Amino acid sequence: MKKFVFVFTLGCLLYVQQLFAQAPWVIAADSINSQNYYGISVANGMIGVVSSPEPLKVKNVVLSGLYDQYGRGRVSNFIQGFNLLNLKLYINGRLVTGESVSNFHQELDMQRAMFISSFDLGDQARVKYSYSALRHLPYCVLENVEVIAKKGLTLTAVNVMETPDALRDSKFTFNEINRKHIGIQLMTSQAKSPTGKLSICATTSFAFTEKRGEEPNVIHEMPDNNLHQMKFTKSVNAGEVYRFSLVGTTLSSAHSADPYNEAERLTIFARLEGVDRLMKMHQSAWDKLWASDIRIDGDKQAQQDVHSMLYHLYSFTSSGSGLSVSPMGLSGLGYNGHVFWDADTWMFPVLAVLHPELARSMVEYRFNRLQAARNNAYAHGYKGAMFPWESADSGVEETPVWALAGPFEHHISACVALAAWQYYCVTQDVEWLRQKGWPIISETADFWVSRAERNEKDEYEIKNVVASDEWAENVDNDAFTNASAQVNLRNAAVAAAVLKQVPKPEWKLVADKLVFNKLPNGATREHATYKGENIKQADVNLLAYPLLVIKDTAQIRKDLNYYEVRVPEKGTPAMTQAIFSLLYARLGNADKAYHFFEDAYRPNLLPPFRVIAETKGGDNPYFLTGAGGVLQTVLMGFGGLDITPKGIIQHKTILPKHWKSLVITGVGKDKSTVTVRK
Repeated sequence: MKKFVFVFTLGCLLYVQQLFAQAPWVIAADSINSQNYYGISVANGMIGVVSSPEPLKVKNVVLSGLYDQYGRGRVSNFIQGFNLLNLKLYINGRLVTGESVSNFHQELDMQRAMFISSFDLGDQARVKYSYSALRHLPYCVLENVEVIAKKGLTLTAVNVMETPDALRDSKFTFNEINRKHIGIQLMTSQAKSPTGKLSICATTSFAFTEKRGEEPNVIHEMPDNNLHQMKFTKSVNAGEVYRFSLVGTTLSSAHSADPYNEAERLTIFARLEGVDRLMKMHQSAWDKLWASDIRIDGDKQAQQDVHSMLYHLYSFTSSGSGLSVSPMGLSGLGYNGHVFWDADTWMFPVLAVLHPELARSMVEYRFNRLQAARNNAYAHGYKGAMFPWESADSGVEETPVWALAGPFEHHISACVALAAWQYYCVTQDVEWLRQKGWPIISETADFWVSRAERNEKDEYEIKNVVASDEWAENVDNDAFTNASAQVNLRNAAVAAAVLKQVPKPEWKLVADKLVFNKLPNGATREHATYKGENIKQADVNLLAYPLLVIKDTAQIRKDLNYYEVRVPEKGTPAMTQAIFSLLYARLGNADKAYHFFEDAYRPNLLPPFRVIAETKGGDNPYFLTGAGGVLQTVLMGFGGLDITPKGIIQHKTILPKHWKSLVITGVGKDKSTVTVRK
């Protein structure tokens, strides 16, 4: 009988592994290789916790909006946060390590936004643990641990909080609050950011299942000047299951005027809410997010991958935060946490369609930095508002000096304006347009009027820019720059009409006379001196989508045929192929659409959780920009959706040959359902 059970269990394990390989909501890893491991994040729009190949550890904690000047390029960069969830576990005095465990399994449950792990310690114990960044509490995290004793044992759990290298002047405190109904121990770390302008704090507390007075004794220790820890010891009988939790809070003076006290107050709040209630409210918040979903029938791997893309986009943004998103979101310190056109052009439209309240935070991030954009335009001799290529907390230019994109990649201002216009189009919120959208749209339009130069042919040119194809530096009349400026100018005139204002006549004058060039074969010329070189990323093809400047299908096809073969296989960002896919879907070519759909991300996937790198063969996950591009392919290509001044509409659709159906739920302000079937 025992032999039969073993064989059955092994068969079940193999079946479960195959099932998880393409499970719609779970990405699992059973082969944990620390030498080839790219962590996956659980996040709540404010805190990102990145997984580690070591048991009971996390790689790092990223806190949104936390910047200071240090390191790369003499500009503000993301700061490494306190790693408040690291645990050490000792069983009978021996430290649990990756080498001492077997059957190590990790998985991301995207539906519950929870990272779950389990492992065996020989014949002594089985351990399960999970952690989440609590969706309803933006600065709080929760970890649950379960130890199943196979024989009698003594366990010691240690929560270690080390000060990251970039921080300075660290201080450690340990406080105890004793009430009749509860005892709370608070371990708190404080430190200053590299320049000293910010205070960063983190607090943790163990939560026990025992009755008051029967909990383990928690001991605080300071092994050295850079870390402190708290621990407890518990004896567990054979066959017993022992459970405990760790709650924590981290924030800074960028988030609260009193981060030290607030970190402890919020941790106390979480402790007294209780673990069950915390998990219930966290799940409820994610259920509301997943009411807007993309469901694919007929392609299990695509379904899992699209869920992963949506999960990361949802988890890296937060409504009401007034913050935007960097290309790598909350997956690490990539691109220093700066905000580029990636947010406005590649991520924003997906959220505008599925969760306008999340999209609103991103565009209001720009509104709140409008004065800095005005100052930037003034400094460069222009009118209106000129948004920086790289933006952080203040809204000033944060591009390192050696990168020419800072002073010259001006299409960003039009991208910001388009996002503001799209938010109005989706929500039809005239009052928001009046108060926040209009200042962005009108003042960027004024920028383009001052930026364009009239030539001897009575045309307007935009000279000396870095193209959206960033290998084209200091060129004239870049197609995407000129077209995005044209769209900005025309949307300003339409917005004026909505608000019953008189549009400035120069907006139409410049928009109508901007220069666009053709190659001898009739394809749209990328810029004035372009001669067929390879391109880093899409430029001309963006005129067909999202700008909708080129509408003639023959021209769209000609531009695709010309430029799709000029993107090198390596070293180029993922979102270009997504645009090719989207346009081929709109042209009705299902085969090419699906080819570029796969090519947009699958060669970029890294183990063990299929996280997306920026480039094929790259190693800097998670590239949320690429995910945003692929999601737009699904929504606006296969799904046929468009954001228009009258709201979201659906035009002609097409599906890959093996997809049976595509269902998009929670669309727009009315939360409608869009279904595409063969």
